[in-house]
Amino acid sequence: MNIIARNRVAQRLRRPLASLALIGGASRMLYAASATPFAVPVQPAVPSAAGGLLRVTVALLVVLAAVLAAAWLARRMRAIGGGGSSPSLELLAQLPLGTRERAVLVRVGDRRLLLGVAAGNIRTLHVLEPQASAANAASLPQAGEAGADPGAVRPSFKSLLLKSLGK
Repeated sequence: MNIIARNRVAQRLRRPLASLALIGGASRMLYAASATPFAVPVQPAVPSAAGGLLRVTVALLVVLAAVLAAAWLARRMRAIGGGGSSPSLELLAQLPLGTRERAVLVRVGDRRLLLGVAAGNIRTLHVLEPQASAANAASLPQAGEAGADPGAVRPSFKSLLLKSLGK
């Protein structure tokens, strides 16, 4: 080959060889830099068992105090909002009739309502007028009265319910 052709081939080979040498040198430098540490690693102090137990106890007390404060605040906000029970509405009795059904006797003002409560459904079964409830209460002797007959038995809620339903 002539000299010009050799020079051209050499020029073409120099670029890839130079880049290969540059990459190889850079990788050797990086390896050498990673092999020698810059500073001695510091060993972290191992916490004692008592310190860990103290931390856990304090965290537990903080969480417990937060729960109690939230409960107190919820009760306080309900009392302020008027969500308390009304004196004109009172639950007198309830009787489970099935797994999700029950009969509930509620006093609203001076009337008593017998309600049937089922899943997603409430129906009025019977309305006891104020005169009827006062007459029934007067006719039935109370347990603490002196003139009460100890042998007299008050009818149960279940029997009253069945009677009102006509069964």
